[in-house]
Amino acid sequence: MSTVLDFSPLFRSSVGFDRMLNALENARRVASIDNWPPYDIVKTGEDEYRITMAVAGFTEDELTITQEQSMLMVAGHKSGESEENGQYLHRGIAGRAFQRRFELADHVKVVGASLVNGLLTVELKREIPEEMKPRRIAIATGEALPRVEARKTETEKLAA
Repeated sequence: MSTVLDFSPLFRSSVGFDRMLNALENARRVASIDNWPPYDIVKTGEDEYRITMAVAGFTEDELTITQEQSMLMVAGHKSGESEENGQYLHRGIAGRAFQRRFELADHVKVVGASLVNGLLTVELKREIPEEMKPRRIAIATGEALPRVEARKTETEKLAA
């Protein structure tokens, strides 16, 4: 049994959450059949994340990692040169091309990537700009701020 969620009431009653609601809508539509290559997403710190993908058989030259705005794309394409001579009796190591997409939150950037023992690791960090970080506002003590007096309108001047 499948549960279908309707996000249209949220679109009508919220402002500025378009990207989040679109991401939820897109996630609902994604088929769960595409589960290769397997991957883990780990939160390693307050604003740090790690994506680890099992890409056995791929070299650094056959993998591409691209970040465009809030989308991280990891793709792998096997080169034809690596085919070994012989007939496979069983082929359990997948070598097919793939493209995996990850929707990133605002201000999340890729800080590094490595390929060790068939595991591709992509390090991510949320870097909030200084002007968007919370700041404390000092409260002045002692002298009160000068009062702003309301202007008298023409009718009040005439009545006086």
